[in-house]
Amino acid sequence: MLTRLFTALLLLAVPVLGVYTFVTAADHGWWMQPEVSTFGQDVDFLFYLILGMVTFFFVLTEMLLFWFVWRYSKKDSSKAVYTHGSHKLEMLWTAVPAGLLVLIAFFQMSTWAEMRFKGSFPEGEPFAHVWASQFDWRFQYPGADGEFGTMDDLESPYEFVVPVNQPVKFVLHSRDVIHSFSVPAFRLKQDAMPGLAIPVWFQAEEIGEYDLVCMELCGWGHYKMAGKVRVVSEEDYRAYMAGLQSEFMNTGMEG
Repeated sequence: MLTRLFTALLLLAVPVLGVYTFVTAADHGWWMQPEVSTFGQDVDFLFYLILGMVTFFFVLTEMLLFWFVWRYSKKDSSKAVYTHGSHKLEMLWTAVPAGLLVLIAFFQMSTWAEMRFKGSFPEGEPFAHVWASQFDWRFQYPGADGEFGTMDDLESPYEFVVPVNQPVKFVLHSRDVIHSFSVPAFRLKQDAMPGLAIPVWFQAEEIGEYDLVCMELCGWGHYKMAGKVRVVSEEDYRAYMAGLQSEFMNTGMEG
């Protein structure tokens, strides 16, 4: 009796503690960073939609396990009944997940198109080229001539500085293995593939400094492949670029 009760309560504790952890996660700093990009709300909507579905079926499954253990683990001298299953039940638990997947697919189409389709990208030349390698980030800006691939290109390690409330289109590269450019506050994640130049864009809505991390295991130093995206005012951005230009022109002979 005690073993049966303990096992049933243990199964009951799993959904209770699981749901409690999610409900209180934000209060303990365990939740996602506040979103600060133009498509952040749409990504969060999809996240909570899927989380709600998963939570419902997780709790339902655990409650059924609790009930089955409690109800059917006690001694019963009656003869067991054998069954080959129910076709109707099998159709139900196949149709319901399929319907939910179709629902998710329809809800995500507009968000995916906004983030990934080239027709939704900002017009004009790329704002920057971003190079990932073991184990750092390099950000390349055009120089005074406004073109990439010339002698006056400007480069900054680890820190990507962009103006606030402006669409930023950049091209992502990898110099060695697969990396993944991710800014959690922007709800942005894109793999960097060797040999490919991948266009990416975002628009930050709040001034601040945001974590940039590699989310693809890329070698022994993966843990330290971190950087920052610094979102500044237009005036501060121009001052930053002027500073990069000054460093580029510095010959080391200045007093």
